[in-house]
Amino acid sequence: MKALVLTENKRMELQEVSEEPLADNEMKVKVKYVGICGTDKHLFHGQPGSAQANPPIVLGHEISGVIAEAGKGVKSQLKVGDRVTIDPNISCGYCDYCHENKPQLCVNMQAIGVTRDGGMAEYVNVPETNIYKIPDSLSFKEAAMAEPVSCVVYGIRQLTIKPQYTALVVGDGIIGQMFTQYLANRGLKKVDVSGRNPKKVETLKKIGATKVFNPEKEEHDEKYDIVIECVGVTATLERAINFARRGGQVLMFGVSNPDDLIQVNAYDIFFKELTIKGAFVNPYSMRDAIHILADKTVDAEQLITHEINLEDVPDVLAGNINYKITKAIIKLDDE
Repeated sequence: MKALVLTENKRMELQEVSEEPLADNEMKVKVKYVGICGTDKHLFHGQPGSAQANPPIVLGHEISGVIAEAGKGVKSQLKVGDRVTIDPNISCGYCDYCHENKPQLCVNMQAIGVTRDGGMAEYVNVPETNIYKIPDSLSFKEAAMAEPVSCVVYGIRQLTIKPQYTALVVGDGIIGQMFTQYLANRGLKKVDVSGRNPKKVETLKKIGATKVFNPEKEEHDEKYDIVIECVGVTATLERAINFARRGGQVLMFGVSNPDDLIQVNAYDIFFKELTIKGAFVNPYSMRDAIHILADKTVDAEQLITHEINLEDVPDVLAGNINYKITKAIIKLDDE
């Protein structure tokens, strides 16, 4: 089959590779679409995402497709021909964290498209427990967004949300846009966005942002009940904490460099009685994500900016492009 293989850091090759045999509990999915995530960019450059990727490896963890084959031990009610999306995160089920119902913290975590071959190929093998059927009303293109939306859903679950609350989303990229649209459709009093790209202001307002501002170019003294950091760099992480009002909640969602450190005013955390939380991957959130995409609480078609081919991926991940991409989806199958 055709697959795009990460052969070493910053190098990918389109290759003909053998299909991996199915384990008894796996199903083979014929890939229709696969999204490009910020994690893929980290992995392309040799940095860890949810885990470290060791070349040669096929990336791609935001996947939609059709079940093409079932392993002989599969017990799922899913069948060949079903339209599906996948949860790429595979917990072991037997470590302390799994026993404490925290599979996202599993010490033996595997991830499709990170520690094992993923969706930038014609077919991908997936444990039956990680496959979710999608409704006919949801296109394959939209369904490839289920995994990132599920991460947003899990992030939101870390917060207490009330209609009278105000929220600030730090970051105007695709994750920031998904949080903005989701929170706006949840009926929050106000959802502002802190970003740097003036070309994204119109889109952000269209999907529900009350105000969009660039804190590097304009004064903004307002404080918020909820602040969600979606960038993962030192300046924005520190800024997120500073934007929280007394009693506020800060969600650290952006993926940082593992060596990055931030400076925090300890007295502010005490005096403002802040709650600062992280959110790692997406436990128990895929079904909600599929529903949210189907009812347009998050409208994937509004947020996807580019549809590309496998051949384009290395240039996209390397940044060797002359157009701005907010969210790119790879089309693998013309049927």
